Amino acid sequence: MNKNKHKLVLLAGITCLALALLTAAGCTGDPAGEPDGARETVTFTDSAGREVEIPAEISRVVPSGTMAQIVLFALAPDKLAGLSERWSPAAGEYLDEKYRELPVLGQFYGGKGNHNLEEIARVDPQLIIDVGEPKPSIAEDMDGISEKVDIPAVHISATMETMGDAYRTLGELLGMADEGAVLADYCDEVYRRTREISEEVGAEGKKRLLYCSGDNGLNVITAGSFHAEIVDLVGDNVAVVEEAAGKGTDNPVDLEQIALWDPEVIIFAPGSIYSTVAGEKSWRELTAVKEGRYYEVPAGPYNWMGFPPSVNRFMGMIWLSELLYPDLAGYDGYKEAARYYKLFYHCELAEGQYRELVARSLLKDQ
Repeated sequence: MNKNKHKLVLLAGITCLALALLTAAGCTGDPAGEPDGARETVTFTDSAGREVEIPAEISRVVPSGTMAQIVLFALAPDKLAGLSERWSPAAGEYLDEKYRELPVLGQFYGGKGNHNLEEIARVDPQLIIDVGEPKPSIAEDMDGISEKVDIPAVHISATMETMGDAYRTLGELLGMADEGAVLADYCDEVYRRTREISEEVGAEGKKRLLYCSGDNGLNVITAGSFHAEIVDLVGDNVAVVEEAAGKGTDNPVDLEQIALWDPEVIIFAPGSIYSTVAGEKSWRELTAVKEGRYYEVPAGPYNWMGFPPSVNRFMGMIWLSELLYPDLAGYDGYKEAARYYKLFYHCELAEGQYRELVARSLLKDQ
């Protein structure tokens, strides 16, 4: 074989070997085998410890439920391909119409699991995201969702204390690390400040507080429950019961029990009996009502204290701290609300809107 032929054979062999190596790297998805932009999928480990194959670039996501919907809207409203449920009727005052008109896909699991397979197929999401307190069955729940709708699903654990970490994780997941960091820092700041206020007040200085809801005001949020996180942190939650109903929400009691608890302050959920309680003799005999220390939780577009127990509760921490300990909290209520609504609802909150929101609480005696 002459020298030229030998060189050609050697060059062909090297080329074939290089192509084989490149093909192998592409099939295995090895990050070292191809540039980031060329990879179609990556492996993401969610909070349940599941390794999930997800698109490398994500532009269409859907929430598993309402809590996740509110969390995701703050970070990535333009990546939402659909909603778990319609926004509250009050949302029209705060949210852009294009977000209110997103298709409703339903909730993907749990007691309200009612997802619409046809609508899900139509919007063709790349990823389902669940956010919230992890349940013992969360890994199985997420696997079940993925198998049922053939879309990857991930769980991001989040409580009031860890919501900052959740936003950092979501920011990395969705390619929005900077935006996620802004929301994470805000959540950390508000939670830290709320704890500081709580510690400065001390156990002995906390107001004896009761959160009432329901058509007759006789459902309470029980101490130690997931939904009572803010009430327990900022006040002395008097609603201590031996057996809480469900998750501690809407635990039924009677006026005799409330009188025995004798709260210094009562807060009523939106839509409860705040507006009529002063006219009812049985309620007027309670110390908090007699002395005018009863208030209604602001709501718009969601209850500031929860329901759902999502990031709306960060505004609730600020509001309740200011309501109970104004001198210590030292908040400028409108400034804080405007900041929150800009970050989480992408809305410029007018001062008149703020005054309407707190008319039955912070501005009640003005």
